[in-house]
Amino acid sequence: MLSKVYSAGLLGIEAYPIEIEVDVSGGLPAEVVVGLPDAAVRESRDRVRTAINNSGYSYPDDRITINLAPADVKKEGPSFDLPIALGVLAAADQLSSERLSGQVIVGELALDGTVRPVNGALSIALAAKKWGKRSLLLPAGNVREAAVVEGLEVRGLRNLAEAVKFLSGEIEIPPVKVETEEIFRTAGRYPIDFAEVRGQEDVKRALEVAVAGGHNLIMIGPPGAGKSMLAKRIPTILPPLTLTEALETTRIHSSVGLLSRGEGLLALRPVRSPHHTISNIGLIGGGSKIRPGEVSLAHNGVLFLDELPEFNRSVLEVLRQPIEDGKVTISRATGSLTFPARFMLVAAMNPCPCGYYTDPRRECRCNPGQIRNYMSRISGPLLDRIDIHLEVAPVDYRRLSGGGEGETSEAIRRRVTAARTIQGVRFGTSGVNCNAAMVPAQLKRYCPLSGPVKEMLERAMEELGLSARAWDRILKVARTIADLAGAADLAPEHVSEAIGYRVLDRKLWL
Repeated sequence: MLSKVYSAGLLGIEAYPIEIEVDVSGGLPAEVVVGLPDAAVRESRDRVRTAINNSGYSYPDDRITINLAPADVKKEGPSFDLPIALGVLAAADQLSSERLSGQVIVGELALDGTVRPVNGALSIALAAKKWGKRSLLLPAGNVREAAVVEGLEVRGLRNLAEAVKFLSGEIEIPPVKVETEEIFRTAGRYPIDFAEVRGQEDVKRALEVAVAGGHNLIMIGPPGAGKSMLAKRIPTILPPLTLTEALETTRIHSSVGLLSRGEGLLALRPVRSPHHTISNIGLIGGGSKIRPGEVSLAHNGVLFLDELPEFNRSVLEVLRQPIEDGKVTISRATGSLTFPARFMLVAAMNPCPCGYYTDPRRECRCNPGQIRNYMSRISGPLLDRIDIHLEVAPVDYRRLSGGGEGETSEAIRRRVTAARTIQGVRFGTSGVNCNAAMVPAQLKRYCPLSGPVKEMLERAMEELGLSARAWDRILKVARTIADLAGAADLAPEHVSEAIGYRVLDRKLWL
């Protein structure tokens, strides 16, 4: 007897449909799995057989052929255990196949029949709705994640026996409903706040500008100046995630198993802080089984690179494409995959190998050649793609011991959100969501230059030796400063402040 069960596989972060055909026929007992299965899928035969027997059902003592279509796509992972087991029972006439046709089913089986969670449940739910399926059956540990998709009946299963009884009509399992508004309302808060940072008012102003326009930034200063402390608090002033952004981010984290079981959506922006020993593949993505890297895991959030010159130069250079395009494409002989990678890059570094080149309290032991070699570890093209270069000076001890707190993250966040709202109205449905992402045509339209502004920029270009890309970056930052001030046009003070955020341009720094 032949049965068909619909399931789904993951290719990167995208789900694709899989039709599982199970044929039970006479002959010597044997089990054959075809359709380009990997080792985990081939091993499902043993898990399925044991789970069926331990759940109180009989595994057929016949020849069983399992076909995973389409046959030209490699099937990976253990998420096909549950649909294969149900297909075997249906083909052996131990389960009615009437209710199987409208279901998409995924799940890994334990030997006792327990259904274990799988990766990529949100992507599978979104795809199932797109395919016109009415219902999704998946592990109970994934149900809240998949249930955020409206228009799809999502049911969680605890074990194989429960799945059989539901499909046989013996029990009813109500579909789970999740209110996304409630997820955002009850989302955890950051345990840190900008109010805890004493002094550094100029630096906090620059961070506000960076976040308001989505600008990449690098902080340079001696050890103990507070670079890491400031960077860790940047997420607390980012605008709240929208539902669309939350879905995109959750899909990426779910595909690699980083979403906490039972969690519905990521309601806070992600922050990724890879160590400087990370490889190209770890940062960008790839591997034998292509998976997203840190730049994609930071999508819609912050990628913090501490001690930037300590990273391998080849690793830093691969950042150029995702910074510019907001996505990363990984090509292999078997095909290519594209992952979203729209993040805010925040980097921190010392000014020299010993760290004290700009520290007024400590003597630097480095000569000019050592400082130049240290700075040259970061290429000019990469620096050009970082909008704001910020010098962080040590805080005087009197400021540290003084009473009172600084401005709270919530107060800064309100101004940032207001500036982002202005940008949202400005760019509309163009696909650009912040000033940092403006294309040349938009830059020309929204950043017209008056005579004094143009003269100031030309003088800065000549004296500082800035590149054409730096010209664009200055204009984008100036546009953000004007938005924070509620100004319609760029003024000399906006451009002057933006120029001041280019301290790492070579002629200015050394």
